[in-house]
Formats: sequence, structure tokens, C-alpha cells
Amino acid sequence: MKVETSEYLRMLARMLAAAGRRVAEADEDELAQLVALRDVLESAIEAGVRGQRASGSSLAQIGRGLGVSKQAVHKRWAS
Repeated sequence: MKVETSEYLRMLARMLAAAGRRVAEADEDELAQLVALRDVLESAIEAGVRGQRASGSSLAQIGRGLGVSKQAVHKRWAS
């Protein structure tokens, strides 16, 4: 069974929310592990943007997905 990307991302969001609830009852080491996921998420977003640019998506399209202007996309991801 193939899982669609949007379904996969919704599952990931549920897992992250559950991780937050678990960490609320854990210690500072687990909190640090949860915080470290920010870097993982930023890397995933970076890969997504670069992949969409390579596939021909416009800066405006990518900006809509990111919730920013095409100028903001250009400023951060222009290469």
C-alpha cells in the first residue's frame, strides 16, 4: 500500500505531538532530544525546497507552501 505524502506528513505531525506529550513527563535529556528535532525538520524543509526548485516549481509556488513571499524564498534559498 502506497502512502500519499500528505497522509505521511499528517502521521508525522501526530507523532511529534505525541512526542511532546511524552516529553512533558520525561526529563531534560528527552527534552533536549525533542529540541534537536528542529534541526532535522529544518534540513527536511531545505531538502523539500531544493527538490521543488530542481523540479521547476516557481518561487511563488514554493513561497505559498512555506507561507512566505517569493522574495523571501529567493533571499533564503537562492543559489
